[in-house]
Amino acid sequence: MYYVYILKSEKDGSLYKGSTSDIKKRLAEHNLGNSKYSSSKKPFRLIWYCAFPTKKQALEFEIYIKSGSGFAFANKHLI
Repeated sequence: MYYVYILKSEKDGSLYKGSTSDIKKRLAEHNLGNSKYSSSKKPFRLIWYCAFPTKKQALEFEIYIKSGSGFAFANKHLI
């Protein structure tokens, strides 16, 4: 399974959207500062995720929720 997730920074309330095959490991990496974007915004908490059967589907949905209309959809329906 592949996952698309949304994290919320406990520091400033900003959101991070991404995809992974291991949510627990990826959240730990963000909270350790191993991701360039998240290193100054940690700690994070997982606020939403969705499972997809293929990596392609997960990446397509990740791209969508990072787009303008996908950003609006996520803010209205997922967060």
